[in-house]
Amino acid sequence: MPIQNIPATLQQDNNTSGRSMLVPFALVTSLFLLWGLAYGLLDVLNKHFQDALGIDKAQSTLLQMAYFGAYFLVALPAGYFMEKFGYKRGIIFGLVLYAIGAFLFYPSAELLSFRFFLVSMFVLASGLVFLETAANPYVTVLGAPESASFRINLAQSFNGVGAFTGPLIGALFFFEGEAAVTSLDAVKTVYILIAILVLLIAGIFVKTKLPEIKVDESETVADVNEPLFSRSHFRAAVITQFFYIAAQVGIAALFLNYCTDNNPAIGNSQGSYLLSISLLLFTIGRFAGTALMRKFTPQSLLLVFAIINIVLCAAVVVNQGWLSIYALMGVFFFESIMFATIFALGLRGLGRQTKKGASILIMTIVGGAVMPYVMGTIAEHYSTAISYSIPMLCFFVVAWFGWKGYEYRGKNQ
Repeated sequence: MPIQNIPATLQQDNNTSGRSMLVPFALVTSLFLLWGLAYGLLDVLNKHFQDALGIDKAQSTLLQMAYFGAYFLVALPAGYFMEKFGYKRGIIFGLVLYAIGAFLFYPSAELLSFRFFLVSMFVLASGLVFLETAANPYVTVLGAPESASFRINLAQSFNGVGAFTGPLIGALFFFEGEAAVTSLDAVKTVYILIAILVLLIAGIFVKTKLPEIKVDESETVADVNEPLFSRSHFRAAVITQFFYIAAQVGIAALFLNYCTDNNPAIGNSQGSYLLSISLLLFTIGRFAGTALMRKFTPQSLLLVFAIINIVLCAAVVVNQGWLSIYALMGVFFFESIMFATIFALGLRGLGRQTKKGASILIMTIVGGAVMPYVMGTIAEHYSTAISYSIPMLCFFVVAWFGWKGYEYRGKNQ
């Protein structure tokens, strides 16, 4: 799950030209593509492991638990690491962890061990936490402050490209041919190639001189010592972000199962292509939502999009063939602005506590570790369609935040 627009008060130590920033910006932007690719492959692996390892839907969602559990456990240590050793070392360390996790997929496949795959995924995702913690604030300072918003959105678009590519790779290598469905040979090949690519990029970072940046301590606020959780809008954002991430991850985790259960004519390969299109809609939704925010307030847009997704999820639950599949794909478009919008509204007015608040909001990504397992259990005992009532309920929380929860309030309000 990508972390967008983290407010950061960073400044460059030295004056550098726009041209000298191009190479560092291109390198840091490549990180967005790398973790987008990892996320795009994650939801394809669920269905592939069900077929290749003989596990059920609930068990397969432990992949999401390992992936997003890493965000909960590693987010604060990653932040401390960056503070002590700097962003460049943090990026390199994250890339090395990413590569180690990807290499571990080979022995996991050799042993046919789903538990080993979970360990491998946790190591890989721990590397991604370092990359996300570093790349978002870093890319905002690689150039003029007035164009920071453009740079972060441009970089995030490559995250969407990576997420869109993941299911395509899965369709081509994991599900192409009857033998491939039950074999893990393609998983070994794909993740070894990813590990090599990641190490090559890490080597480039080692050899490249990146501009030094530091935190700007000039900001002052009157209520700097006010406890974070005394502010109702921040508390509401933490709760809402947990449920939003739970919905987003659960929706994608069981996407292939829903398509194949809903329509037996849809195979894993075709389902992967449909997931790829859905992630493309997610990327398009980001651009469309950003454009709409020029005319509408973020909270009103969040409310409307959440209501639309409640309706679309209801259509998914009733399980009406292709109509419900199209509704499920539409959910991706309307959820696209939610993480960043909740994030930004929750951090308003935190002043010097913004960094701490951002770390806490990042930890809410643990919702993606918990809810898919709940959905998988419901899918096993009832049906995959009924399991989508869980994200529908989550979007009610998001709608409430867009209606009332976002309002900025201090401890005395």
